[in-house]
Amino acid sequence: MRVGILTGGGDCPGLNAVIRAIVRKGETVYGDELVGFLDAWDGVMERRTMPLDVSSLRGMLPRGGTLLGTRRGSPYDHVGGPQRVVDTFREMGLDALVVIGGNGSLSVACQMHSEFGLPIIGVPKTIDNDVVGTELTFGFTTAVQIATDAIDRLHTTAESHDRVMVVEVMGRHAGWIATHAGIAGGATVILIPEMPFDIEEVCAILRQRHERGRYASIVVVAEGAEPVPGTLPMGEKVYDPYGHVRLGGIAETIAHSIEERTGFESRVVLLGHIQRGGTPTAFDRVLATRYGVEAIDAVHRESWGCMTALQGNEIVMVPLAETVGRTRPVDLHLYRDVASVFFG
Repeated sequence: MRVGILTGGGDCPGLNAVIRAIVRKGETVYGDELVGFLDAWDGVMERRTMPLDVSSLRGMLPRGGTLLGTRRGSPYDHVGGPQRVVDTFREMGLDALVVIGGNGSLSVACQMHSEFGLPIIGVPKTIDNDVVGTELTFGFTTAVQIATDAIDRLHTTAESHDRVMVVEVMGRHAGWIATHAGIAGGATVILIPEMPFDIEEVCAILRQRHERGRYASIVVVAEGAEPVPGTLPMGEKVYDPYGHVRLGGIAETIAHSIEERTGFESRVVLLGHIQRGGTPTAFDRVLATRYGVEAIDAVHRESWGCMTALQGNEIVMVPLAETVGRTRPVDLHLYRDVASVFFG
């Protein structure tokens, strides 16, 4: 079979491990020809490709990012875009396409499959860990480890200066990274999109901590966290070309409010894209490899319109229609009954 592969959306540690696994089993077990599309769906529409074989993937397992390049966007953003994808399938003689991406890329994959019957398999990818249908996405544990390492380092500088450190991590709609890194790093408070916060309650926790002689605190906040309406003035929302709110900066607002209300010196740390970059953890390498092997097996089973998923300890296939347009929120039992025990 002739199988195309693309990576879409934001880059993520483990993407190259998925590609490597698809190519290794596709070439050595099934005798497939693997074709990589450059720069996500743009590469499919424009037929910009690179050949993929076992030799070209040597050394890629520990490498972050994606050798295929990636970007956001959809064929549906372009006049005639979906038909150009269909034409690429026909004129390049593709038998299947494996789409490795997050909610946006998988939504496009589902739509192209349902509208045009294209033979597509999905692989879920996002450091936010918010794809419905799977318990984990690769890249998440790497992002959590990076954030935890940063929090560990911030404890000592916070203690040296008696400061409140407000650490902003990724998490547009779900606070998985904030919750896990906050628990692992011993955060004083964790703020997530699923639970609107009251800045006065945050300040009360910090005051109580100071009264106990603990003058240094770490506040971990997901970039998508929002205050209870009316409790904290927020600036006007700005949107990117794809209709997503431009996030980043909530930590600055929180730090300023904490210092203003309590008098405690506060500093902001924005981890940003550091969480996306670099070498994937061993766990993410293994998970990505398992996803890649299952994806090429699914191609040969013709399990079109489905994506790989982790459920329990098993890799299974889940219909894309069950996941698109939805976001998997943080388990509030983990937040309320575990994380919050350590607030203060």
